Order: sequence, then C-alpha cells, then structure tokens
Amino acid sequence: MPAPDPFNRKCATRVVLDRVGDKWAVLILILLHDEAHRFNELRRRIDGISQKMLSQTLRSLERDGLVHRHVEATVPVTVEYSITPLGKTLYAAVDALRVWAETHLKDVETAQKRYDRTNEKPARPLRKAA
Repeated sequence: MPAPDPFNRKCATRVVLDRVGDKWAVLILILLHDEAHRFNELRRRIDGISQKMLSQTLRSLERDGLVHRHVEATVPVTVEYSITPLGKTLYAAVDALRVWAETHLKDVETAQKRYDRTNEKPARPLRKAA
C-alpha cells in the first residue's frame, strides 16, 4: 500500500496540518493547556481575534476532538472550554513550535532585514515594530 500523499487535500496528514497551521487554533490550544477558559476570557486574551473567528475556531477544535465545550445551566448560560486528552497530545507539538519561535525570532528578523536590504520591495515584517 502506498504512503499517504500529504499534498492531496483529502490526506489525513494534510487535514491535521491545516488545523495546526491555523494561528487561532494554535493560540487557543496554548491558552487552554493550563486551564479552562470561558469564551470572553479567550477573546480578551487573544489579541486581534474576532468573535466570529473565535467561535468558528472553537467549533472546529471541538469537532476535531481537541477541545471540550462545557455548558452550565446558569442565567446567563456559562460556557467553558478546556483541552481534551487528544488536544494535550497535539499541544506537545505546538509548544515545541512556540519555543522555537521564541528562541529564533531575532534570527528570523535579522534574515528579514538582510533580505529587505538586497531586494527593492521589502516584504511585510514578521511582527510590527514597537
């Protein structure tokens, strides 16, 4: 049997990589790793995410079995999100990427500046200058 083709959009590898490659999903998993959060807590903590995008991403993560949605019958209704055991296994890989990014950000910025000096049109920087 041939190995799966990750370049085929229906390949399981690609489906998972599409999820992990989503910045909002990664940030949500990082936040939920240590403790459960309510929707508005997540929205306040994740700078730049819209209510619609947060809702869509949480729904996708729940569908994938990475996040659990717990509803309490209060007034108003309380909804809390937590990472599942499956999500924790993915978190290990995601956290390695976070550590790499924090360790090598200056190297990437240096490479960007070097590239921009040798090319006429500068590319968009990795992050905004302070």
